[in-house]
Amino acid sequence: MDQLKDKIIFLTGGSEGIGYECAKAYSSEGAKLIIAALNEEQIQKVIDELGPGHLGILCDVSKESEVSVEIEKSIKAYGRLDAIHNNAGIARPAKALHETTSAEWDTLMDTNLKGIYHTIKFGFEALKKSRGSVLNTSSLVGEIGQEMHAAYSATKGGMDALTKSMALDYAKYHIRVNAVAPAGVWTPMLRKWNAEQPDEKNMEDYLNAIHPLGYCPGGDVVADACVFLLSDKARFITGCIMPVSGGAELGYRKL
Repeated sequence: MDQLKDKIIFLTGGSEGIGYECAKAYSSEGAKLIIAALNEEQIQKVIDELGPGHLGILCDVSKESEVSVEIEKSIKAYGRLDAIHNNAGIARPAKALHETTSAEWDTLMDTNLKGIYHTIKFGFEALKKSRGSVLNTSSLVGEIGQEMHAAYSATKGGMDALTKSMALDYAKYHIRVNAVAPAGVWTPMLRKWNAEQPDEKNMEDYLNAIHPLGYCPGGDVVADACVFLLSDKARFITGCIMPVSGGAELGYRKL
């Protein structure tokens, strides 16, 4: 279990959901992690679970000043960066575009897209030295859209285009840039949302049915794909938006 042995990975949003599953998977494959997130208690819980050698930091990726300081701190602590996984993101609000406020739009864009700009702006030189890689957590909705999530879908579509453009820009530095695009994934956020629905059981059945493989997975399936994309086994893969979707984008949607 050493696909990421001794790699130093800066992981945003690594204290819960898909990010938490990635943190566990990366650690088990030998990586050392800098987990950047917003909840100090959750960060510490993950660091305690992973064991020694990892660093937890409070960091809002939408704020340039915070990312600058924390990237510098991380490089000083470990001497290098081998990968940046831009996983932090928000999905609020669940509204049509005309109902979305300017503040909601800006918060989504600043977190989901500008957050990537910040980590790469301050981490690029370190990645250049290590010939490292970048991984972005996108979503299938960036390709197919999603009802009542126009602004969120726009951030993920933008992330897909950004991933491909970065891959072209940074190939000459031997920096690979890829993204994963899940469909439905059982995270604490999704379970909370599902429990609030009028017909919780039917919604669970629906979430299972939209995936041709027959079930809505946990975040571990995404983490496994992320391990591969950050490993040397993916050394000739760049600019890829990898669906981790159980085939949800194929054929006619099940209702």
